[in-house]
Amino acid sequence: MKRILTLGALACAWPTLGFGQDFSGGDTAWLLTSTALVLFMTLPGLALFYGGLVRSRNVLSVLMQCFSICCVVSILWVAFAYSLVFGGESIGGVIGGLAKAGFRGVELDTLSNTVPETVFAMFQLTFAIITPALIVGGFAERMRFSAMLWFSVLWLVVVYVPVAHWVWGGGWLGDMGFRDFAGGAVVHVNAGVAALVAAIVLGRREGFPSTPMPPHNLTMTVTGASMLWVGWFGFNGGSALAADGAAGMAMLVTHVAAAAGSLGWMAMEWWKFRKPSVLGIVTGMVAGLGTITPASGFVGPFGGLVIGFVAGVACFFATQFIKRTLKIDDSLDVFPVHGVGGFLGLLLTAIFSSTALDGLGLSEGVSVGGQFVTQLIGAVAIAAWCGIATFVILKLVDATLGLRVTPEQETQGLDITMHEERGYTL
Repeated sequence: MKRILTLGALACAWPTLGFGQDFSGGDTAWLLTSTALVLFMTLPGLALFYGGLVRSRNVLSVLMQCFSICCVVSILWVAFAYSLVFGGESIGGVIGGLAKAGFRGVELDTLSNTVPETVFAMFQLTFAIITPALIVGGFAERMRFSAMLWFSVLWLVVVYVPVAHWVWGGGWLGDMGFRDFAGGAVVHVNAGVAALVAAIVLGRREGFPSTPMPPHNLTMTVTGASMLWVGWFGFNGGSALAADGAAGMAMLVTHVAAAAGSLGWMAMEWWKFRKPSVLGIVTGMVAGLGTITPASGFVGPFGGLVIGFVAGVACFFATQFIKRTLKIDDSLDVFPVHGVGGFLGLLLTAIFSSTALDGLGLSEGVSVGGQFVTQLIGAVAIAAWCGIATFVILKLVDATLGLRVTPEQETQGLDITMHEERGYTL
């Protein structure tokens, strides 16, 4: 069986690779394309998806948040964040060093395997951008813009950077054999848990849950969701870091899981509410995509089909439980879709990696049960660190800047009160 090169293994290999090594034009071109696809997921995909889900008076605020996060994270990534994730020797398996701060040594001819490090660094930047942008859905329509910016900066440094290092940068989870091919833990569990904590700390929107708060523009939401589906091929397929069969399989199972997740969610809505909704089918798609993400480089089509369908069903019931039973106002269902989906996908990765279930195989000497325990330890550790750190960051920002807009500002809408603009003038 062909060995799948993981991000962590690649990062660890860099110090031993010399300058001037020939690299593959095909692999580089594919990773360049994947980088553009993942950025396309945030701008415009996620921005439009979230923008359509909020009320019309808050549509610009969500677009602004996604756009500004992209800009701020990009600068921090070059300054020091990339180095702390992938910067040479791991410090205690917890964090990287500052050897590559300011992108020192990340040059055109600094090569790793068959891909220039410049391309890999840019590819990884797009992951760092979309993760805090996903959290926006947990506190949409009620957080101050300045508070959102400072929260995103601190969260990237305190939560995203260490977790990405643990999993992909040569940290302790990577050393344990933890499997997260494209971000089920680093992106989805991280963002989902942070969104849940933010929703609890900020409290409910005015009128929730008694006042209906339907999406103001489902056409915009479906357009954004469709862009997410296409962009996800770069998210998962690009994580193979090569234009080869591993990338092809990752794309295939990603697509199958998205379709199965959509149909799973739609079936649950049809059964429970007697009518399938457009919002439901696109949300099921996102659930399927998020859940297959950690497994996409390790499972076959059968695994993709089962994981996707299970995601659609499980995330549907998780959403109902969070919103209707617990009455937690996670505005755009980030935790039940991304958090639950990512956690579920990490555990199912252990099961469907098995060759007996059409998977690509586990590491030598590792059983399904052993891999399952490793996945569980990693997922719980990341969720715990993210939850505690996010709570502390939110409390710190609240004590210094204030997290939440006033009731009057919330009633008027964040578009006009935070940005002095309106999304619609007709």
